[in-house]
Amino acid sequence: MPDSTIATEPASTGAVTTGAVGSPTAAVLEQILDARHSCRAFTSEIVAEETIEQILRMAQRTASWCNSQAWQVDLVSGDATAAFSTALMDHVMSNDMRSDLPIPERYEGVYGDRRRASGFGLYSALGIERSDHEARSRQMLENYRFFGAPHVAIITTDAGLGTYGAIDCGAYVSTFLTAATSLGVATCAQAALALYSDGVREHLRIPEDRLIVCGIAFGYADTAHPANAFRTERADLSDVVRRHG
Repeated sequence: MPDSTIATEPASTGAVTTGAVGSPTAAVLEQILDARHSCRAFTSEIVAEETIEQILRMAQRTASWCNSQAWQVDLVSGDATAAFSTALMDHVMSNDMRSDLPIPERYEGVYGDRRRASGFGLYSALGIERSDHEARSRQMLENYRFFGAPHVAIITTDAGLGTYGAIDCGAYVSTFLTAATSLGVATCAQAALALYSDGVREHLRIPEDRLIVCGIAFGYADTAHPANAFRTERADLSDVVRRHG
């Protein structure tokens, strides 16, 4: 069953209302955005195929550079998810990291502060002390179990499309997460999967001309798990918006 219910009453005309602060359409969207979070503990309940199809149809409406639609999705479900997890965990334990895309060189200033706050908040919710490196490592490896999710989507971009292809895939991921949340499906976008691109590529037989951007674990949240009690914060608009004129 969905972990939450999102009210979806449309504007009275059935069309998107524009230019009206506080319109019903905007209120529904804001409710969905507020409800979305990175789920780090899932139940084993499978998401119905028709629900997955609806998420994919909505995500396919994502805007992209020159309408190139750079993304492709390798969707893994059911027993195949468990097999993928086993293979990926074996790869992680016996190979160095190698990402198709450049990883951040450093997190400085406010970016480092936000990253640390996110990590400390999660570990605190789980009762893991900062000095407990073994427990922290175990929690990190939960990424490769997809936090118990029954489904995982691997998002790839065409190598020839460069940075803009990756940007388009990022937009696709955001739409996917939002669409899933609107249907009561929990998600977690996982850059950690792309850090071992070779293992992902080998198991799913992804062609060399596709670059692995990230994964999305999805299913229904285990609402009793302490990891799902944690939420990150967002910066104030004054911290991120520079107005001219």
